[in-house]
Parts: sequence; C-alpha cells; structure tokens
Amino acid sequence: MLALLAIGFILFLLAAYRLYGGWIARQFSLDDANVTPAHRLNDGIDFVPTRRFYLFAQHFSAIAAAGPIAGPIIACQGWGWLPSLVWISLGVVLIGAVHDFGSLTASVRHEARSIAEITREHLGKRAGLAMMAFIWIALIYVIVAFADITAASFTTTIDELQGLELDFNPGGAVAAASVLYLLLAVVMGLVQRVFGPPLWLVTLVFVPASLAVAWLGTHVSHLFLLDGVTWGLLILIYCGVASLIPVWALLQPRGYLGGFILFIALGLGIVGIFFGGYEVHAPAVTTWDTGGMTGTLFPFLFVTIACGACSGFHGLVCSGTTCKQIDRESHMKPVGFGGMLAEGFVALIALVTIMIALPDEIAGLKPGTIYGNGIGQFLTLLIGKENLPFAITFGAMAFSTFVFDTLDVCTRLGRYLLQELFGWRTKSGAVVATLITIAAPSYFLLFAGEGTWVQFWTLFGSSNQLLAALSLLAITIWLYRSRRRIWFTMFPMLFVLTMTLWSLISLTISHLTASRGPDVQLVNGLAAAALILLALYLVVQALRKGREEQLGRQTMEAV
Repeated sequence: MLALLAIGFILFLLAAYRLYGGWIARQFSLDDANVTPAHRLNDGIDFVPTRRFYLFAQHFSAIAAAGPIAGPIIACQGWGWLPSLVWISLGVVLIGAVHDFGSLTASVRHEARSIAEITREHLGKRAGLAMMAFIWIALIYVIVAFADITAASFTTTIDELQGLELDFNPGGAVAAASVLYLLLAVVMGLVQRVFGPPLWLVTLVFVPASLAVAWLGTHVSHLFLLDGVTWGLLILIYCGVASLIPVWALLQPRGYLGGFILFIALGLGIVGIFFGGYEVHAPAVTTWDTGGMTGTLFPFLFVTIACGACSGFHGLVCSGTTCKQIDRESHMKPVGFGGMLAEGFVALIALVTIMIALPDEIAGLKPGTIYGNGIGQFLTLLIGKENLPFAITFGAMAFSTFVFDTLDVCTRLGRYLLQELFGWRTKSGAVVATLITIAAPSYFLLFAGEGTWVQFWTLFGSSNQLLAALSLLAITIWLYRSRRRIWFTMFPMLFVLTMTLWSLISLTISHLTASRGPDVQLVNGLAAAALILLALYLVVQALRKGREEQLGRQTMEAV
C-alpha cells in the first residue's frame, strides 16, 4: 500500500511540474534574454549569480525545515493520514508551488525587491508598511518556534534508545554534528572563494564529509552538553552573525550541503517505502474534531500541516535571498515551482514515518523524535539493525539540520526587511536591524521556558499561511495591472485567506480567554489579533486598487 501511494504521489508531482508548471511559466513569459538582478546588481555579498543546481540545493534546504516534517506528523495524529495526504497533494501543486514560483518571478521582475516592497509599489506606501509589519511578526514566530525546537533536539534523550548501553549522549551528538556541519560549510565557502575548484570536486569532498560529522558527533558528544535555554540563545547569536556575513561564506555552502542531507533523507525514505516491507498502522481518518477551540479539521488541518503544502515563509526566501542569485529567468521554474514540489515529497516521507508506527509506540513523542526514529529505521535497512543507535541519532541530526538551515535565513530576511523599512543601507544599520530581529525571540526563549514551540506552532502555521495568501494577493494585483491572467493566483489566495482568517479568529479567542495576565497566551492572542487587522487592511487596499485600475481601463477604452 505504501509503495502504491508513493508511486501515485511521485507521478502526480512529475505531471504537475511538466504540465501545470510549464503553463504557469508561459504566463510569466520567462526569457533568458532578460538580465537578472544577480548580474545587474552583482556586489559579491547579497547579489551573486549562482548555478541552477547549486541554487536549487541552497533554496531547498532553506525552505524545507520543521514545517513539512512536524506539520504532517501532528496532523496525522489529529485527523488521520488520509486528509493529510490529500491536502499535501493538492495544496503543494495548486497553491504552494504557484505561490513560490510567483513570489520568485515577481521579485526578479522588481529588481529583487521583497514581497513587501512589491506590495508598496502596487498597493501604496501604507499597504507596504502593513505588509512589512505582518512579515516581521511572522518571522519572529518562525525564529522562536524553530530555535526552541532545534535547542530541544540538542538536549533530547531519544526515546527509542532508552535502556540501551550507549557510549555517547544522543542530544550532545546531535548538537556536535550540527555545529561541525556549520563549521564544515564555512570551510567549503572559503575553499570555493580562494581556490575556485569545480563544483563536482567540491561535492565529492564535502558531501561525504557532512555525513562523517554525524559519526564524529557521537565521539565528541560529551563536549556539547548544555541546557535548552543556553542552546537557544547560542543559536540566536549564531543567527545574528550568520545574517551579516556574505552569502558565499556560509549561506550558499551551508544550503548546498543541507540540500544533500535532505536528498539523503528523501533517499532513505524511498528505501523504507519500497524495500522496508512496512505496514500502515495509523488510521486513515480518526475524527473531525480533536477537541477544544482549535481541534476541528476545518480550518486547522491546513495551518497545522503548514509548509508541507503552502508556506508564506517560502515567499520571503524567494524574494529575499534566492531572487538575488538567479542566473537566468528559466531557472525560476525548477527552483521555485520544483523546489516546492520537492518539499511536498519531504512532507510525504514525514507522513510515512508516523503511518508505519504503532500508536502505542509514539504516544507522547515529539514530531522530531518520530521523524528521527523513522529515518533511523530506514537507515538500518542499509547498515544493519545493530547500528540502530547511530541510525536514529543521524535521523535526529538530519531533522535539526533542516531547522538550523532556516533560522539564519529567517534572521537575514528580518534584517533585509528592517533595512528596507528604515532605509538603513550602512553596515551599522545592518547590525542594528539584526539585533532588533533577534531581540524578541531572545526574550521569549528566556522567559517563556523550554518547549514554547508547542504553544507557538498553530499560530506560526496560521500566520505563515496567511502570509502566503497576502503574497498571492500582491502577485495577483501585479498580474492584473500587467494585464495577465490572474485566476491561478486569485483562487488559491481566496481559499488560503479564508482558512487562515478563520483559524486566527479562533486562536485570538482561545488565547485571550486562557490568559491570566501578561503571559504567553496574552502575547499570542494580541499577535493573532494584530495579524487579522493587518491582513484585512491589505485586502481592503487591494480591492480599492483593483477598482481604481478597472475604472482607469474603462476610461481609456471610452476615450
């Protein structure tokens, strides 16, 4: 059954890329004769023309973080694997890939400016400011949730290893492997910058080395034993430094290596699905309502799965870093549309890791642990059951690597946003913008306690999906003013807008009702309310601008 589901899913994605992706590319009139901003504004720091496959790997690792892994697992636990699989399949093609492709194309056509700047150009200055405020709040939630979940993976004991004799600390091994992986990326960036070796040689040397650090991490795990709050703050410090250094020094090589870690995890998932002989133990459908104000399938299935089907964060990556590295316009389809379809497959593998687990075995386990256990089980098919401790540790390391890759991109995007907002073009302005961006997550990690990602996850998903809807809104207005077809962006925008506003209204009520003063619940409730108001303002401005455009056309036709 697993094999048939996977084959059908893969064929569906391939057909969607060739047929629907090709049709959308024609709507955007991609032309390699157009000089991209990466060439026109090449500064060797942010604007750097990058080879297609290299950029795909970097982009893929930036967008594929905790969302497409934790989201499907949480959704399957709540409502069953069938609703989750249906939404992943349809959402990733009709909404997620369209959003990513559209965001990347719109940004490249607007001198690699962010989606907020594009909104300001087409909806007005105030709308641009509202979009910037919305994006910045959404980024804060991404950073808080992902930094805490990463720190948790560095202190985990990994449940399936309980009772086994180990000569290493599992959490310390994951932390060590992740830190060594980042140092390896810096070395790779320096080697490329100084010596300029061919990409095949770099790949041949550094990709196996990135796997070796997972093994090395088990031998130096005792050197990386810290508590979760300390790890969280160290991660944020790293993010601040990483967001300020040139992309060639860390972002590009780290993203490239992270892409291969993802490819390996996907490969292990394929091995497990087709050669593991696993049976499906999870129920196809469990219930419509899991209880509470946020337990109904509509709308919370969609915001829970989050990045596995559609993600506003992807639009920030597309219009923040990736757009500044596009070498040719034809590369936008494989990077934008293809990258999102690949993330859909990441979501499928994550879903499979919980589908094959017995319900009693995973009761109370975190999504990252479930995923790490599943990937570890798949890996033992190649290296033997006797290596289960290392295999499961590698699975957990892979999960933390995916999340880690996104965090410094988020911080860099927050820095870009504030620099655009206040016109801080100097190096000191970049530093101040970075400090402001990491200040709020630092506060939450210090005072909200460990495990706060659980409290923030649904709100993160809702804000993330609503950001996608607003990005699609801006893209739709741009297409309309350019006199192009708009239905392929407008209808997905309306669906996501409805689901996310519905979920945010429920979240606002539930958090404010549960609040007992100045606590996390109150902050979440106020943030949800602010996001609703900002979104409604942008919708009103879009309707007004669309009406003005229509009247202008009618006047021109009358003349």
